[in-house]
Amino acid sequence: TNLMLLSMIKMGVSSGWTLYPPFTLNQSHSDYSMELMVFSLHLAGISSILSSINFITTIYNMNLLPMKKSSLFLWSIVFTSILLILSLPVLAGSITML
Repeated sequence: TNLMLLSMIKMGVSSGWTLYPPFTLNQSHSDYSMELMVFSLHLAGISSILSSINFITTIYNMNLLPMKKSSLFLWSIVFTSILLILSLPVLAGSITML
């Protein structure tokens, strides 16, 4: 919803999907569109981290992790959740420095 609201504020984010500012134009982000874009990306990252923690705790509490009893899908969810928990804070820091 936040990303949809960004298109309605003045000229939108005006940096495209790459979040790079246009270098050919002498244009800066005087409104709050870029800050809202970064905030909405942070919210998406936080929700991904929380859902990853939820998946891992659910699998752990249901005792589904013995290697012989679990499926490949279950292990892929666990490893994907671990990778998300490790990588999303780094990406959030780089978005903040943008």
